[in-house]
Amino acid sequence: MALQTTLILFKPDAVAKNLVGTVLSRFQAEGFIVRGMKMMTLSDELLAEHYSHIADKPFFPSVRGFMQETPVIALALEGEDVISRVRDLIGPTDSTTADPGTIRGDFGFKDGDAKMRNVCHASDSPEAATAEVKRFFKDDEVFSF
Repeated sequence: MALQTTLILFKPDAVAKNLVGTVLSRFQAEGFIVRGMKMMTLSDELLAEHYSHIADKPFFPSVRGFMQETPVIALALEGEDVISRVRDLIGPTDSTTADPGTIRGDFGFKDGDAKMRNVCHASDSPEAATAEVKRFFKDDEVFSF
């Protein structure tokens, strides 16, 4: 098992529905350690960088609009194999296909926005996690103790 750090973004639906503490407690119950956490508004530039893989798609403006509805909470989370374990815990991107007991299955939207309003983003690989943590946190905002 590898000790890793991943990025979680609590999306506007999680913030608006006051789910941050509930979801965070699920991560902590798995033994993951918070290494950094902050609330922030996302600029157009940051969103274009973070979603560069879809920034040229016709639906990107709706993604950007959604991600700017409220501030988000960025979380740097550490643990053994945290990247794959968090992805299993949150469930698939489409909340309508997420099993009960997963975060998206329990709290994600069950309508047309189920792929976007799905509670949180989580890094999908070690390379993505490294880049995403650096994108959302300065070096002095991620702590080891």
